[in-house]
Amino acid sequence: MPESTLAESTLAEKALAIHRRLCAVYGCPIAYFHDLDPVSELVSSLLSHRTRNAESGRAFKALRARFDDWEALIAAPTGEVQDLIAGVTWPELKAPRIQAVLRAVRERAGSLDLAFLREWPVPEARAWLEAIPGIGPKTSAAVLSFSRLRMPALPVDSHHHRVAQRTGLIGPKVDVGPAHAILRSQLPPDWDAQALYDNHEVLMLHGQRCCFHRNPACGACAVLDLCPTGQARSGARAMRDTVALHP
Repeated sequence: MPESTLAESTLAEKALAIHRRLCAVYGCPIAYFHDLDPVSELVSSLLSHRTRNAESGRAFKALRARFDDWEALIAAPTGEVQDLIAGVTWPELKAPRIQAVLRAVRERAGSLDLAFLREWPVPEARAWLEAIPGIGPKTSAAVLSFSRLRMPALPVDSHHHRVAQRTGLIGPKVDVGPAHAILRSQLPPDWDAQALYDNHEVLMLHGQRCCFHRNPACGACAVLDLCPTGQARSGARAMRDTVALHP
């Protein structure tokens, strides 16, 4: 077996082991947190970029309360949209971007309805979405996975990405965007939407509850034996403790 193929096989085995271990901790299958139509999920995802869930959730509810439909949001003054989403990060950028993305969807699809994507293979559906300026890999995957489309796409957020890097599933210089294709390739190709959603959720939850950005709780980590970063941190901590006890 070529060395590159062997490495990919080893990473796939590791990805599956991490998935199973974390599913045991966080409880799979995990219920979907949204039941939105795909265009609403698109708006929600655009709001959530670099923003806490509570703030993006409030902004989304404010838009839904103010506008009868997304056509009304497109027609609204951009300043009004910006005021409604003031709690998110960069509202001055997101307000015109959301309006521009919705216009592009309407122009390309003929309406604000993305239900037709359900009939497409996931790669083609993602490519169609990502051809629209302002929609990247995370957003396209979120629209297909989180919305009522319930398609087998794998989103990768910052928490998911951090856990994947620390466990060595992706390299230290792989950004979130390119990580989508790499991490998806490590999982079984026949996994359904629920399995891929579970994978995203358990890695995200682990990043939120254990593998923190600062001071990760490596001692309480269910995948410490699979994580070279955690093992290095634990080893360094043990050495410091030994030096402190025996100066």
